[in-house]
Formats: sequence, C-alpha cells, structure tokens
Amino acid sequence: MALALRALPTAVETPDHIPVLLDEVLDHLSPQPGGTYVDGTFGRGGHTSALLERIGPTGRVIALDRDPQAIAAGAARVAASAGRLTLVHARFGELADVLAREAVTHVDGILLDLGVSSPQLDEAARGFSFTRSGPIDMRMDPSRGPTALELIGELTQQELAGVLRELGEERLHQRISRRLKEAERAGELATTLDLASVVAGCFSAGEVRRMRIHPATRTFQALRIAVNRELDELAAFLDGFPDLLAPGGRCVVISFHSLEDRLVKRRFRDLAWTSSLPPHLAAQAGERVHAVCTPVTRKAVFADDDETDDNPRARSARLRACQRTDAPNLPANARHPKGHS
Repeated sequence: MALALRALPTAVETPDHIPVLLDEVLDHLSPQPGGTYVDGTFGRGGHTSALLERIGPTGRVIALDRDPQAIAAGAARVAASAGRLTLVHARFGELADVLAREAVTHVDGILLDLGVSSPQLDEAARGFSFTRSGPIDMRMDPSRGPTALELIGELTQQELAGVLRELGEERLHQRISRRLKEAERAGELATTLDLASVVAGCFSAGEVRRMRIHPATRTFQALRIAVNRELDELAAFLDGFPDLLAPGGRCVVISFHSLEDRLVKRRFRDLAWTSSLPPHLAAQAGERVHAVCTPVTRKAVFADDDETDDNPRARSARLRACQRTDAPNLPANARHPKGHS
C-alpha cells in the first residue's frame, strides 16, 4: 500500500546513512528532469533523495521497501516532496502491481540496492547481526513469514545443509546443519549470539584464526536469504522489469554477493542476445532478432578506495546497468541463439 502517514509508527531517520555507489548510480541511471523513476529498495532514502534532486520539480520517484520501519522512516521525505515521492510498503518483485495501482505504465529508470540495509544490521532486535544479541529473526518484513529460528526448526538436517551450501556457499554445511539442529532441539538457540557461537564451534581454532570473516558470516547470509526468499524475489523482478521500462529507460542493480550478481549478469546478458541468423530465419526458429536491452556496463562497477574508506559496506558492492530498447520483450525462457544457455 502507498504511504499513509497516520497509519505508520513513528521512526527516526538516519541522517548519517551513506548510500552506496551514489555517484555511479547517478551516472549509469542518468536521471533526467521530469522523468519517472523507481527506487525498489528505499532503505533510508539516500538514493531516492539524490534522484529527486536530479529530476527536478516535475519529476517523480516511486519508492518501495518491504521493511515497514523503512517506510515509517521515510514519512518526512514524503511530506517534504510536494507530491513528487510516492512510498509504498511492497517488495520490488511486486513492482508491476504497484505501478498498475499508481496508473503508471512505464518508467524511465529502476534502481535496486540489494541485501540487508545498515539500519537493519545495526538494530539488534532485527536479528541480522552475529555480533549483537537479538532474537533469531532476520525477516526484512517482520509481519510476514517464518523467522530464521522457525526455519531451522522446520527444515530437515539435509534441507538445512542444502540452504547453507547453496545460499551461503558454506564449506562445512553438513557439520553446521547437524549442530544447529541439535542445538535447536535442545533449546540452546535463544539469541543470535547463541547461533553465532554454535556455528563458530564447528571450526577449529586454527581455522578461525586464518579466517578473514567471522565464522558465522556465511551461515547468517544463507539463513537471511532463505527467510526473505531474496533470490526468488530478484529472479521475479529480472523476468519482468523490461516490460516496465520505457524505451531508453535504464535498470541499475547493486548487489553484494556472487549469488545475486550472477543472476543479474546472466539476465542482462540474456536480454542483450540476438540471433546470428538472418531476421526471417531467426523468427522462424523462435530466436531473438533484436536485443531487448543493451549493456550500459560491460563489467561490474566497484567502489573506489575513497568510498570504501568512508563506507566499509561498499567494499563488496558491485553495480551493473542496462538500457531498454524498443524491441518487444520475450519471456525469460525464450529460445536463445545457438551456443548460449
């Protein structure tokens, strides 16, 4: 639903919030005065504020966030926008429905800044942090779905091991899943620090000393992605976003780990594929004659040293962008040129 100021709890904005890759976002999204743009991951509004400044008094930003606290924190920005900002409590995978409700058929640009936000990590009660004691929750929208602790209880040991292997790329997935199931059944998982301790205990002291990250990092990542169905959400967005962009409109996605980036890279590459056959033969073969999107970035764009010094979260950020053509969109499973899959 669109923002209704009276219905939301009070929240304090985060004035020191630093939006990741802001200059690169503005460069690759190229917002124009009077345009309509989407920020699919509002967070604390840093990117949205920059977009509003660039598009001027006749432009519009439609911003989404699945976290009700982010929506509440953005109430002041909405009030100050003179109608230029619409803030909606929704997942970015629901963007087509949101735009339909707003009577918007196409937009000039879409931005996604994926992953967990700094305010979510900083608030122990949200359960995302392995260094602060809080409930084992990890839901970006606390009103929906099972918590991470409930997920651990619901999954079999082998299912949990699969989550840790596939979504966390965790080498010790079998050992960790076994210990987590044992701890959950024994009632030993009360807080995120308990969870982190159980995971850390699966590594030898020597392994822990050699690790560049906390031993629980990959497990927390895997559980968070599973709880919030983040890859499913991203895949649904990537399937449908070309239908929402006007010709010349751009899509910019910032990801923070290889699983997300791989999905974005493959989909952008797929949309840029065209057949090597003559147009009439390509059409007969069900292959794409014209690219649906063309690349704006040939390779991922990373933060420079100055930004990573000021904002350590930017170290793992990578940005990719593409631009919509006027060619008709095709389903994600449409036939590709020979040699691609």
